Amino acid sequence: MDIWDALILTGLAAVSIILCFGLYALYRGGDFGRSHSNKLMRLRVLAQFITVLIIVAAFYFHRH
Repeated sequence: MDIWDALILTGLAAVSIILCFGLYALYRGGDFGRSHSNKLMRLRVLAQFITVLIIVAAFYFHRH
């Protein structure tokens, strides 16, 4: 297992955890849901973007 595999797995785990917290905030509702659900979903999109960049970089460097 090289560094790229570890980075990809870490990114996927982060996205999954953030998604679970975001869904919990949506489910819970109320003041907590209003203040946290949108922020968590935006953070999830950012984490997904970074993870996709890591995957693309891993494919690029693996080919060369």
